[in-house]
Parts: sequence; structure tokens; C-alpha cells
Amino acid sequence: MNASPLEFAGSICFAGAVLHTFVTKAFARLAARFPDGSLAENIFHYLAEVEVVFGLWALGFLGYISSQESLDVAVKYLERVNFTEATFVFVIMTMAATKPIMSVCESIVVMTSDLAPKSLQTSVYFLMSLIAAPLLGAVITEPAAMVVAALLLKPMIFDTKRSNGLRYGTLAVLLVNVSIGGTLTHFAAPPVIMVAAKWGWNLPFMFYNFGWKSILVIAVNTIGLLALNYAELKTCRLPAGHSGKKPPFWMFASHAIFIALVVRYHGSMAFFGPLFLLFIGWADVTREYQEPLKLREALLVGFFLGGLVTLGQWQRWWIEPLLISLTPLPLFLGAVGLTAITDNAALTYLGTLAPNLPDISKYVLVAGAVAGGGLTVIANAPNPVAIGLLKQGFRDETINPLKLLLAAVIPTIFACLGFWFL
Repeated sequence: MNASPLEFAGSICFAGAVLHTFVTKAFARLAARFPDGSLAENIFHYLAEVEVVFGLWALGFLGYISSQESLDVAVKYLERVNFTEATFVFVIMTMAATKPIMSVCESIVVMTSDLAPKSLQTSVYFLMSLIAAPLLGAVITEPAAMVVAALLLKPMIFDTKRSNGLRYGTLAVLLVNVSIGGTLTHFAAPPVIMVAAKWGWNLPFMFYNFGWKSILVIAVNTIGLLALNYAELKTCRLPAGHSGKKPPFWMFASHAIFIALVVRYHGSMAFFGPLFLLFIGWADVTREYQEPLKLREALLVGFFLGGLVTLGQWQRWWIEPLLISLTPLPLFLGAVGLTAITDNAALTYLGTLAPNLPDISKYVLVAGAVAGGGLTVIANAPNPVAIGLLKQGFRDETINPLKLLLAAVIPTIFACLGFWFL
């Protein structure tokens, strides 16, 4: 496990970024000590943005490469980094958060809720948002499912008037449910995409080994959260829905076609990049039925993932030997723990580099990686999507990583039990 100077520096920057995510609230408090609009206040507010953390530390690492080698060497390194997933998340998040898509999804959830007795409508809406939307991720991909679920829950749950238990509990269950919900198929969850082709995992394999277990765990997590917070949920009001003219169905259909094409060719930035530019033009042409595109939120998430990918590749020197040396149960628990401090897709990718990895080790590696996908902001690629969309519902617009970790422990344990014993 000897590290080169660059690998060691990359790991130092990675560790610094992880620690930074746990002190963002402290930066937000520092910002409050300075006059509104001052340079110091803006800088500390910027440092309190979880989404910029890994990007900033990645820039610091590139600065180190430039100081030791040259700027040309740093640029050449960036040219070898695969930013396709980060760009894909940015594109799919922007498309899925549009008014035509959200209006239809919201209508389906509201209509389903209306079928229930009036006293149970809020509970049904809550269940649909946390069960149906994450499972939808197996078709439209996890980032898109995260957008849909987060925007459905945002007006009802994520308000500073709500208790910390409800807000953090809902966020934690959302992250865990989305992380495991994409395992019904072999093309939706990033940690599965990384291994499916190389290990020969197809749709029947995924559903038999992961899918039905995920459905059961998602239902248990959500119903348990509902039971614990039932009294407070009864006081929540259902969202009023989108204001203004409701988009016609053909608008939803046109957006769905764009999303389907991006999902189908998610591995080809050369295709979905120009397609996204075409989508922006279409959104402008049909602006009568649109709301402003959520580009800022999507760009911040893309920046986060880009930084994570830039630094994550330098962790191979210590992660790969660790994976190879572990037997199934320690590997499963180790994958859960390592996922909390590194993206689970990067973790499973490193597993494909291990020669002659037994089938049981392949299963427990991926199972552990997706089970731990809700423990931290960096554990799963779509998690920053939820943070970017929901942080306004927390004090100082900052989500405390420790509170999120503690809230995610119980749903993560249920996910672990489901994947290990079922």
C-alpha cells in the first residue's frame, strides 16, 4: 500500500474535503458575523455550500500538481478524467426538474392521495413520494428520481417550522431509498452501471438478487418513518400544485422523449451534450408552459461530482488492496462504511479491477455500496441533488452532516439486513 507523492496528496485533499463537509455549518455561522453583502460574508457562505466542497479541494489538488510539475501536466490529467457521469447528472437533473415533468408526477401522486379517505391523504402522498418515486429511478435513473421525489416532498416537509426529526428522517430515508431503488435494473444506479457489463449482470439477475429486496426495504423504511412521525404529518398540508397554466400533455411527452434519449445514451456525452443544448432551445420556445430552468442547482451538483471524480481516482492505492483482502461479511460491512466517505460508484468500479473476485464478493460489494448510499452527502451520486434542492428547508440553509448520518443509521441497517439475510 505504498503511495506515490501524488496519490498521497490526492488522499490528503480527499480527506480534507470529507472533513470540510462536516464543518459547513460552522462556515455559515461565521458568515453571519459579517455585514450582509460584504466580501467576507460571501466567501464564508460560499465555503458553507456543500456542493462546492469537493470542487474546491480538487482545484487545490490541481494546484499542487501544477506546483510540482506544471499547469500543462495538470490539464493533461484532467483530460484523462471521465466527467461523463457528472455531466449526465447535471443534464438529467435540469430536464427532470421542469414544470411539465413535475406537473404530471405531482398530479399522479395527488390523484392517488385523493382516492384515500381525507384523514389519510397526507400520509398516502408521503408514502407515494418516498416509495414510488425512488422505485421510478430504476427506469429514469436515480438522479431523475431524486429530483422528482425531492420536489414532491419539499413544500410539505422541508420547512424550518417542521421538527428536525421529521426533516432529517425524511431526507435520510429518501437518500437510502433512492440508493437502493435503482437496483431493480442494470442501467439506472451508478454503482451497478460500473460493474454490470464486466460481470455480466442483466435485468433478470438484478431483480432476482437485488430488486425485490429493495422494494421490501423501501416499503419498510417509509412505513416506519410514517409511523414515527404520524402525529406531525397529520398537521402537514398537501402542496397546492404548480401555479399558472398547466402544461398540456404533449409538453410532458416532448420532455419525456428528451429524458429517454439522455438515459438511453447516458454514457455518450458527445450525444447528450448537444441534445441538452437542443432541449434548452425547446424550453425557450415553449416558455409559456415552463418555469425557469434550475440551472444553478444542477451546476452546483455537477461541480460537486466533478470534484469527487477528480479526487476519487487517487484513492485506488488504499481502497483496492483493502477490498481484495476481505472475506464476504467484512467486505459487506466495509463497503457500507467506505461508501460513507467515497462515492459508491467509484467503490464498485475499483471492485472490477480486483482479479478473480468471487461471485459472492461481487454481490456483497455492490449490496454494501448501495445500502450505505444514504449515510452522507458524498455516498451516492444523486445525493447532492437532494441537498441542492432541499437545503432551503433547513436553518441557515445548511444540512448538518452528522445529523444526517445519525438519521440514516436505522434505514441503512434495514437495507443491510435485507440484502444480507433475504
